[in-house]
Amino acid sequence: MKTAKLIAWLGLLAMVAVLLNGFINGSFSEDGARLLANPWGIVSLVDLYVGFILFSMWIAFREKNIFAATTWIVLMMVFGFLTASVYILMALYGSNGDWLKLFLGDRKEELLEKTS
Repeated sequence: MKTAKLIAWLGLLAMVAVLLNGFINGSFSEDGARLLANPWGIVSLVDLYVGFILFSMWIAFREKNIFAATTWIVLMMVFGFLTASVYILMALYGSNGDWLKLFLGDRKEELLEKTS
């Protein structure tokens, strides 16, 4: 679990660094227009949002609280994998070393009861 935490921390730091670079050195409207004018830019955006949706499905699955799930998913769609990095870090620390708790979240006990 230490390796997973390290990877999540590195992901969070990388996302913060590149977002700051983008906001400081880039122009969202100008650079976004160039990205959308490029076929591979569109491929990259579709790929990215498919990843957002798939990760959001996991969030929706593991969160029992609909408000919490909805909030995380909206944040995911706005801030992308910065949100995913924070979410996975919280899940890793909240699981206390229990991999089933990490992947199943608040539904762990419910799902284990159904399988026994």
